[in-house]
Amino acid sequence: MSIQDPAQSAVADPLAQAFVAFAVECGVLRFGEFKTKAGRMSPYFFNAGLFDDGAKLLRLAGFYAERILASGIEFDMVFGPAYKGIPLGAALVVELARRGRNVPFAYNRKEAKDHGEGGTLVGAPLQGRVLVVDDVMSAGTAARESIAIIEAAGAVPYAVCIALDRQEMATENGQDVPYSAVQYVRNKLGLQVCAIAKLADLMQYLETGGKATSPQDHQRVLAYRQRYGVDEGNV
Repeated sequence: MSIQDPAQSAVADPLAQAFVAFAVECGVLRFGEFKTKAGRMSPYFFNAGLFDDGAKLLRLAGFYAERILASGIEFDMVFGPAYKGIPLGAALVVELARRGRNVPFAYNRKEAKDHGEGGTLVGAPLQGRVLVVDDVMSAGTAARESIAIIEAAGAVPYAVCIALDRQEMATENGQDVPYSAVQYVRNKLGLQVCAIAKLADLMQYLETGGKATSPQDHQRVLAYRQRYGVDEGNV
């Protein structure tokens, strides 16, 4: 599919640009050749697990909080799906409290605990409108799992916030489909979705010669976007 270079067609989002620069600085966002879960060879890789100290998590939480509050999404509590969503959700609610918005937080275990309080859920009871916090979406699988957990507890899965929207085609049964995981979650599962940054923002960062990047990085990411990008008209 033919996708226009977003760096040439959109006004830069200052928060997104600052986040991309931060992710590159931390080594969380890297350029090279990486195999995705879908089996594609991607010219960039985003690994939120490398936000690995207090200062990085503090700043990351600030980006999440800023984007969520600016989005206008209403929610009653935060849920962090195991495993990467746990520290992300915890850091976010601490930052929200610092900003005067104190909300409950819960997360799940992958394995049920057979002693103590038992079960797979930890933290505040799931209730009301729940905001799920995660790093990226690949196929929407994690979102479906979170929805099932939240609904089973009698709460409402309401929205998802991620760090990076790759804006590329998802896969089903090994085949590319003409929509992204974010579009699937928004349009098929009915949840609101917001992202700190999108692939379009990364393209703008590369177009302007962002730190620790090269013209070759821009060309490779652009070529990948041309091949696997989704039609934003479906968002």
